[in-house]
Amino acid sequence: MMRLWSLHPRYLDRKGLVALWREGLLAQKVLGGHTRGYRSHPQLDRFRDHPTPATAIASYLDGVIDEASSRGYRFDRGKIQTAAAPLTAIEVTEGQLSYELEHLAAKLQRRDPTGLDLLVGVRIPEPHPSFTVVPGPVASWERVADRSSGKPKIRALADQASARPSEQD
Repeated sequence: MMRLWSLHPRYLDRKGLVALWREGLLAQKVLGGHTRGYRSHPQLDRFRDHPTPATAIASYLDGVIDEASSRGYRFDRGKIQTAAAPLTAIEVTEGQLSYELEHLAAKLQRRDPTGLDLLVGVRIPEPHPSFTVVPGPVASWERVADRSSGKPKIRALADQASARPSEQD
C-alpha cells in the first residue's frame, strides 16, 4: 500500500524514509502517466488537485531527499523529473497529522521501538514542507477503523515499549 506521509520525514525511521522515497518516485510516475498501477490511489488526489501536480510531487520528493541528505543518505536527486519550485502548499488537517502520528507509532513499536522516543509528547507533528496545517478531521480518503479518536496514543505506546523486559531480567 502506498503511503505518502503528510508528517515531516524527520519522524520516520530508516526503513520508513527509504520506503517514502520509493513510493514518492512511484507517485511521480503515476502522476506523469508513466505507469498503469496506482492511478486511482486516493493519496495522489491531493497532488493531482494541485494547480501544478508535477511541481507538487517534485517539491514533495525534494523534502524527502533533504531529510535523507541530513542523515547522510545519498538518494539520487536526478530521479526527480521536474525541478522543485516554490509552490502553493497543499493543505493537510490536524486530524490527518494526528492519525499519521498514531499510525507511525504503531509501525515503530513493531520495527524500531527506540524510534518512539522522538514521538513522545508530540500532539500534532510538524508537516512535510509541502503541506500547511489547517483544522479538520482525518482525511476522507484515509482508511480508518475508528475516526472518533483524534488523540494520539504515543505516550501509551512508548510506555509499552519501555515496559518490555530487559535482557537482564
